[in-house]
Amino acid sequence: MLKADFKKHIFQFKQPGGTSRGVLHVKSSWYIRVWDENDPACCGIGECSVLPGLSPDDRPDIETKLKEVCRDIENYAGNASGLLADWPAIRFALECALLDLHNGGKKIVFPSAFTKGADSIAINGLIWMGEPEFMLKQIETKLANGFSCLKMKIGAIDFDQELQILSGIRKRFSSDELALRVDANGAFQPASCLEKLERLAKYQIHSIEQPIMAGQWEAMATLCERTPLPIALDEELIGIVDRAEKEKMLKLIQPQYIIIKPSLTGGFQSSDEWIELAGRNNVGWWITSALEGNVGLNAIAQWTFLKNNPLPQGLGTGQVFTNNIDSPLWLEGERLKYNPAVEWADI
Repeated sequence: MLKADFKKHIFQFKQPGGTSRGVLHVKSSWYIRVWDENDPACCGIGECSVLPGLSPDDRPDIETKLKEVCRDIENYAGNASGLLADWPAIRFALECALLDLHNGGKKIVFPSAFTKGADSIAINGLIWMGEPEFMLKQIETKLANGFSCLKMKIGAIDFDQELQILSGIRKRFSSDELALRVDANGAFQPASCLEKLERLAKYQIHSIEQPIMAGQWEAMATLCERTPLPIALDEELIGIVDRAEKEKMLKLIQPQYIIIKPSLTGGFQSSDEWIELAGRNNVGWWITSALEGNVGLNAIAQWTFLKNNPLPQGLGTGQVFTNNIDSPLWLEGERLKYNPAVEWADI
């Protein structure tokens, strides 16, 4: 008989995280623990990470739902995809906890050469929005650390200033030396978006994430058809649960890429479905964390490694908190690694 409980953790940002939707100073996660009543010492754990204003789970009744899940854990464990379709972060956390429990409760959810410390994952360096001087300082640090792919959030400060920053980078590094991704988080208006994309394209941008707000499928389809640089759908995937609806969206919009965030796309099973459908529709993809702490990031990284995607992945967000959970994850340059000799901190 399975038992479960949960615990809240409020993460503090080392420095405010600026996005086009506002500035984040804190964010909440809930840890779900699952164990067998006959062996309570072996416990699986998963992180339910919620992004304010973006996660479908960002609701005032989330703890009521978590209590319900823990109280009826046997039922939810057997049908998480159906019962938690509208709660992707809880679904992700429960899936992680059950996988961890199945593998002995050591936070090894997908054993591989990565978890043995024998291989690593290439990631992009994340540049937060802010004043130009602040963004340039972040860029200098990432370049000094050896990153060959940077992701810069845009859309909150003056667009010309953002272009000046990109121009400065390109004067120092060609596209062969440094890949540049930008993430607009839906900040552009459909009427003026194409003109902005044309200006961005001058700087050999690898891709732009979610240039306009999600839900405007016809407008996005037009942009993806006419764009001078690849478009990656991000927020567009959130809330689409049904397989047929996923394929309908991909066929209509025909994006160049989609970005998989398991906390927002409903866990690994649902994310695997997105990857399968992307392959069928000639759409590229990569995986990104969504400001999970190290418990969630660890599970996503282990799953990501098994996908053998050669692109840099978006798994660098574990460093942004002052009170993250100490873990075996560590960064060496642009490579995310796992040291099996390091113990996890207590949660």
